[in-house]
Amino acid sequence: MSISKRELAFQVVLLILVFLFYSFDRENPGFRAHQLAFFSTYVIASAIIGYWLMPSFLYRRKYWQFFGFVFLVVAVVILLEELLLEQIFFAGTRRAKSFPGVIFSLLGVLPVITILSGFKFGWDALQKQEQIEVLKSTVKESELQFLRSQINPHFLFNNLNNLYSYALDSSPKTPEIILELSGLLRYMLYECKEKFVPLQKEIEQLHNFIKLSKLQIENRGKVHFDAHDIEAGYKIAPLILIVFIENAFKHSQAGQTENIKIDIKLHMKNDTLHFDCANNYEPTQGLDTVDAGIGLKNVQKRLQLLYPNRHHLQIQEDENSYKVNLSIALRKMNGS
Repeated sequence: MSISKRELAFQVVLLILVFLFYSFDRENPGFRAHQLAFFSTYVIASAIIGYWLMPSFLYRRKYWQFFGFVFLVVAVVILLEELLLEQIFFAGTRRAKSFPGVIFSLLGVLPVITILSGFKFGWDALQKQEQIEVLKSTVKESELQFLRSQINPHFLFNNLNNLYSYALDSSPKTPEIILELSGLLRYMLYECKEKFVPLQKEIEQLHNFIKLSKLQIENRGKVHFDAHDIEAGYKIAPLILIVFIENAFKHSQAGQTENIKIDIKLHMKNDTLHFDCANNYEPTQGLDTVDAGIGLKNVQKRLQLLYPNRHHLQIQEDENSYKVNLSIALRKMNGS
């Protein structure tokens, strides 16, 4: 059995306070030896209950054994008081010669023991809650790391397929695509290790990604990207927005050879980032819907973990258009 310094300090303060209340007598102020002796038996009984019976039986859900031993401990305290302490401190008096009865004895013993044991139970509950919070935080961080680890392969898989197609056609744009792709991968691998990154840096990478993706569309459509009223000093989880943009390009190109339209807008208002992404598409048999993709499920889960009650995601899909509206309440880079 080990007791931390913090718990030891708590127990010492608790014992002093409870003893003051226990020994207080308005008519006879002051401390007496018999009060300290009787109180010591309660402390020992509470220590047995709190540091042995609770961990060994109560916390292991062995309730019958726990209450059985508690009854035994209380009985020993009463017998110790009546047969020993009463005879020592009140020898020859009526108090020492008579037994007040079980009920009166319990009323004298149980309140103090219950208070002391109850505070120990409360202390253990607080410690357990702290452990649960630490565990939740660890699990959450592990899940986030796993989700982020899925983004790079998912992104790389899609773009390598496109790069392969350009390479087969010996396209002169292949070196430019490789250069843009290497820049994005460098950002993903080395600059996105933190949970949050500067918003300006993330938007810069969105520009690079859109530039890379526009090479694949060529003259088959128009891509509009507008980012305005973006205030400096904010941070955002990396690679949140890029998934929606990637899906927009992928979705539009899957069924269309011309008239591709992709409209992406970003702006801030009252510490909230507003992101709108809309694209048209032609329904194609056998094409999975965007929201069934790995990337979108991934980012939805990340939003739930990173921005609980601080984001709103709305997706609208009709016969030939797909729209994403996302708002995220951001925090300053020096904030918590």
